Amino acid sequence: MKSDEEKLRQRHFRDMSEDIAYQPMHSQESSERTASSWSTLGSDKKNVTVLIFLYVLQGIPLGLAGSMPMILQARKADYGTQAFFSFAFWPFSVKLLWAPIVDSVYFSRFGRRKSWLVPIQYLIGIFLFILSYHIQTLIGEPSANGDKEARPEINVLALTATFVSLCFLAATQDIAVDGWALTMLKKENVGWASTCNAVGQTAGYFMGNVVFLALESPEFCNNYLRSVPQATGLVTIQGFMFFWAWVFIIATTLTAIFKSESQDYGDDEPEGVVSTYKTLWKIIKLPAVLKYCAMLLTAKIAFSATDSVAGLKLIDSGMPKERLAMLGVPMIPIQIVLPLIISKYTGGNQPLAVFMKAYPARLLMGIVIAYVVWVTPSFKSGESEFPISYYIMLLIVYALHQVTLYSIYVSQMAFTAKISDPSVGGTYMTLLNTITNLGGNWPATIALYLVSHLDIKTTVGETTIKTLDGFYIETMVCTIVGVLWYIAFKPRVRAMQRLEPSAWKV
Repeated sequence: MKSDEEKLRQRHFRDMSEDIAYQPMHSQESSERTASSWSTLGSDKKNVTVLIFLYVLQGIPLGLAGSMPMILQARKADYGTQAFFSFAFWPFSVKLLWAPIVDSVYFSRFGRRKSWLVPIQYLIGIFLFILSYHIQTLIGEPSANGDKEARPEINVLALTATFVSLCFLAATQDIAVDGWALTMLKKENVGWASTCNAVGQTAGYFMGNVVFLALESPEFCNNYLRSVPQATGLVTIQGFMFFWAWVFIIATTLTAIFKSESQDYGDDEPEGVVSTYKTLWKIIKLPAVLKYCAMLLTAKIAFSATDSVAGLKLIDSGMPKERLAMLGVPMIPIQIVLPLIISKYTGGNQPLAVFMKAYPARLLMGIVIAYVVWVTPSFKSGESEFPISYYIMLLIVYALHQVTLYSIYVSQMAFTAKISDPSVGGTYMTLLNTITNLGGNWPATIALYLVSHLDIKTTVGETTIKTLDGFYIETMVCTIVGVLWYIAFKPRVRAMQRLEPSAWKV
């Protein structure tokens, strides 16, 4: 059902969480030092505020991208359209491909990070400004003066290209801000960088996704925010994009004029584009790394139907998209606490032991979630109305799913940190995290594309009736694949954990 790698964490049963929400890998000691040192930050309090705001800006286009599948599904988009649009989430997973360029090419007089941050954020603002005038056409929404009964075609090619571009720009901004944090903050306060990332990006994603979907929904606004019902929500998608376009432009102008950048890079001195790519190639050629990459690229096939399709099927069954998005709100405390708890069991020489114990449980949760989708129509009464008992059931299932998801994720990140060669630690971990993200994206895209092709249909006269939704067949196939994967990789995982540290060194 994802939150990030890292980040969506995710909130309509998509594992985005593994792409943008949880920012690992700082030691418990570092976390405690950060949590207790706000009063001693001094002049860095302003810098922490700036960093959080920059990460909030980054989260806005990511949140909007995350809301699009729900909006498209509410407009009865087919799953081929959803599969094609899923490419919009890929840029964050492959940003390592151009990160060395962002890190090494810049105008020293303007600033190493500002050389990228300022033009990139202007471009995001311009994109949002132009998109605000065309988004209705792209998503197939009738214009204000058009025929309300007519349903224009969704321009999936242009919509996907637009959000691929937006997410590419957001990913590039992420590279620049991550790097700037290392020199913006004093050395003793650099531990705050991950906190700024987690808080800012999660808040931005929340505003661009959950808050936007709620305020854009006439039903939500009429039920909870208005005394007199109206036909539209408090905001429109056009108005939301227009507002944030100006926020980007104004904030970027202020940053360019008033925020200076230190020219003392310390240990963060650029390595050089060619040198960085050579290092990546040396890492990827290691036999141990190749085996680990094979594991990372295939492990999530088993979860692809649950993570990418289940939430959309709930919308098909009548669940309002804004209520589905709101399910992520009570999960926030759980998503904060879970990594702290799980990390206590991922130390030592076998951090992947938790991964292998949680894997069968997550397979089981896929079956449970498929059952929830199956029974959802029986709970529906009236126009998209569901009893409180249904939402309680959904929250319990979602919470249990999060336990298995984070157990796998934290365990995997602990192992990645353990094996990374300290001499190239940042590059090493970023490469493996990129492989991890790809391992979630490509199965999700394929699952979305295949699900409707797996429908079992019966023709009665001139009417074609769907007798079994392809989602259940896909879930069954994914579960079988997961069982086979577990049997095949269990001894390989044990063998990887027994390798000497030298096997992982460049």
